[in-house]
Amino acid sequence: MELALCCPVYGYYEKEGDTVGRRGDFITSVSIGSLFGELLAFQFSEWLDELRGADCGMRIVEAGAHDGHLARDLLTWLRERRAGLFREIEYWIVEPSARRRERLEKALLEFGDSIRWATQLSDLADPPQPGGVGGIIFCNELLDAMPVHRLGWDAENRAWFEWGVTERDGRFVWTRVPNPAFSVSHPALPPSLADVLPDGFTTEICPAAQDWWRQAATSLRAGKLLTIDYGLAGEDFFMPERNEGTLRAYDRHRLISDVLANPGEQDITAHVNFTAIQSAGESAGLRTEQWVGQPAFLTRIAERAWRRPDTFGEWTPARTRQFQTLTHPEHLGRSFRVLVQSRLPSAELR
Repeated sequence: MELALCCPVYGYYEKEGDTVGRRGDFITSVSIGSLFGELLAFQFSEWLDELRGADCGMRIVEAGAHDGHLARDLLTWLRERRAGLFREIEYWIVEPSARRRERLEKALLEFGDSIRWATQLSDLADPPQPGGVGGIIFCNELLDAMPVHRLGWDAENRAWFEWGVTERDGRFVWTRVPNPAFSVSHPALPPSLADVLPDGFTTEICPAAQDWWRQAATSLRAGKLLTIDYGLAGEDFFMPERNEGTLRAYDRHRLISDVLANPGEQDITAHVNFTAIQSAGESAGLRTEQWVGQPAFLTRIAERAWRRPDTFGEWTPARTRQFQTLTHPEHLGRSFRVLVQSRLPSAELR
C-alpha cells in the first residue's frame, strides 16, 4: 500500500494531474469549495487567540497538504480577515516528497515566506522550534492513506493471521502469511466476540497512523492536534457488514473491488481507528476535547461565524450550498469524523 501510493516513481500520489474533485478519482471537503478552509481558519484563529500571552509560539502545521488548496483557503481567509494574526503566524507544511513539495511551492507561491517546510514531524522539534510546536498541528484525510496490516480470523484456532500479497499469473493476489511474526499488537477480542466471529473475518490495523499521531502529540508543546478523516470507533470494525474490512480503492469515483489491481493508478484507503489514535494521543499527555462527526464540528464553527459577519464575511448562497454538501448525511456528512486533542501551556510559559 505504501509503495502503490507513495513510490517516488510510480506512486499514485506522485502523479501529476487531477486526482481530486469531479474530474478526479474522489471528492474531498476541500474540493467542494473554499468554505471548508474558511471555517477551519475561523476556528484556528480562535484557538490561536487563546494562546496569546503564553509565549509558546503561533504556528499552524499542516501534514499531507496534497495540492495546497486547503492551505491556500486557510491563508487567504487569515490574510483578508485576520491580517494581524496572519503576520504573526508561521504556516508549516510537512511534506516528505520532493516532487510534491515542488508542486506545492508553485501552488502557494503568492504566500512566499509565510510558509515554512519540513520533511517530517521530527523536524519541528529541532531549532528554530525549541521545545516543539506551539499552536496547531492538523491533517485532513491523511491517516486513512497510511499503510495497514490486513488481518483475518482463524476461528478454529481462535487466532489472527495476516493477509500478505503474492504474484500469480502476472497479477497480485492475497495469500495467507504462514506463522506471521506480529511486530505490532493485533486486535484483542473479548471472549464473547471470539466465540462468534466467523472464520475468515477480515479487518485492518494501522500502526503507522498510531505512531504518526503519537509523534505529533509529542511534538505539540501547547495548543491543538486535529484530524478530519474517514473512520470508526474500535468496536465498530467488528460489525457483521464489515466482514471484509474497510480497505478499498477508488478510480474515477468508482469503488474498485480489487484493491491490488493497477497499483499506482488508483487510490487506496482504509478507515481510521479513532479509538486507537485517541489513545495514542492521550498516552502522550494530550486531553481529548472533541470526537464528533464532521457535521457537528462544522456547524458549531458556523454558528459562531454567523454571529460575526464583520469578521467571517457574508454568508452567501454559494456558502450555503457548500455547507449543505459538507454536512448532509447523503454527501460528506456521513463518514467523516473529527478528533481534537490539546495540551495546555505549562505554567512557565504563561
